[in-house]
Amino acid sequence: MTLPAPGEALAERIATWAAGVDPAALPEEVSRVARRQLLDTVGLCVAARRTDYVEALLETCEPRGHCTAIGHRRGVFCLDAALINGTAAHGEDYDDTFEGTPVHTAAVVVPAVLAACERYQRGGSDLLRGIAVGVEFMCRMALVVKTGVHRAGFHPTAVIGALGATLGAGTALGLPPQRLASALGIAGSMASGIIEYLAEGTSTKRLHAGWAAQCGIRAALMAQAGFSGPRTVIEGQHGFVHAFCHPDIEPEFGHLSEGLGSRWLMEGIAFKPYACGTMAQPFIDCALALRASGMPAERIRSITCKVGEGTVHRLWEPLAEKRRPTTAYSAKFSVPFCIAVGFVDGAAGLSQFTESRVADPRVIDVASRVDYEIDPLNQYPANYTGHLRVEFADGSVREFDQRYLRGGRRAPLSADELAVKYQANARFGGWGKKRTAHNAALCEALFESKDLTDLRRLRG
Repeated sequence: MTLPAPGEALAERIATWAAGVDPAALPEEVSRVARRQLLDTVGLCVAARRTDYVEALLETCEPRGHCTAIGHRRGVFCLDAALINGTAAHGEDYDDTFEGTPVHTAAVVVPAVLAACERYQRGGSDLLRGIAVGVEFMCRMALVVKTGVHRAGFHPTAVIGALGATLGAGTALGLPPQRLASALGIAGSMASGIIEYLAEGTSTKRLHAGWAAQCGIRAALMAQAGFSGPRTVIEGQHGFVHAFCHPDIEPEFGHLSEGLGSRWLMEGIAFKPYACGTMAQPFIDCALALRASGMPAERIRSITCKVGEGTVHRLWEPLAEKRRPTTAYSAKFSVPFCIAVGFVDGAAGLSQFTESRVADPRVIDVASRVDYEIDPLNQYPANYTGHLRVEFADGSVREFDQRYLRGGRRAPLSADELAVKYQANARFGGWGKKRTAHNAALCEALFESKDLTDLRRLRG
């Protein structure tokens, strides 16, 4: 797709498509992925509900409202619900991701559309349609800019998410194409989120999904009321790509419309098996294979990983911090730590990214022996792979490879695996077995509901 001719704009093309999506005509796989995203998001919100960062957000909210903050007893205002649920869903970095450029979709779009539908009394079909178009748009925008957003210092989930949440919420609320395009233009001025959290492992990354979710609702409501935004928000001279994409990366606008309406990229959304950064996941699989070989830690002299150049500044440097993370959150974005805890514990769930595990001398000892080298043939960001070259004390060498992201389109998690993940997250957050099961059934049936009053069952 070339740039639009004078008088038309990419946001208008996207808005026309979104407004015309019929939820009853969505492919079965799209509906299935949306249901999985809803269930995964609920479990993640419950798992994080008692964390300090979620409690801090709750302190900023007004005490009464009509919308649901998942896992919390009191109702909150619509925008607060989106903010809290989005932040909680993304908070432990256990939420879904998109292969092609790592962007988290459900943690942004699901909270935005849920809150908008609950507040403005929309039904399950509106919820489904809003989630589908918002997630699909985020996937396509991620391919347009590829690694350019990260390289420019911004978080793709934050800035792309503001547009995705806007399209999702606006579609669910029934905005016509002209108002939807204007809403996207408004959201372009709301999008934000720098990746300086990498320096100290602070909580701002967690905020980005929730902030984008609430921005999406606000932008949609403003456009609905007649506020205007630039139609050329995506491709304009001072638009989204100019502002948020590194100039060395040429945008590929064709991804926005190629197969739009007939091919759904969201069908390949990856659900994470491990509670950490996306690109670290295949390396954990390699670490588990090393552990299964029966080789004790004291016999490991060094571990060298072949990596994609685009992952280095987030997951490998500064190497001293990555080998000995200063916080449990920082550890989630350290491949040396993820390899080490996977090898020592044989797991990489929520319990592996705690202050006690970060301080464990056995884990730190293994992490201190992990190094990397850039592989010019690495397929990142089109494919996420893992590789360990392990040298042992006797001079022997073994290599371990994971050639794709487990949980992604090449090796998706089964329905049973996702159910187990949801159950574990709900239990981690304090829900009992009966309540966990009842709310899983609620999520399964919500898209067929006439209204979303049952969402209140997710409170408390």
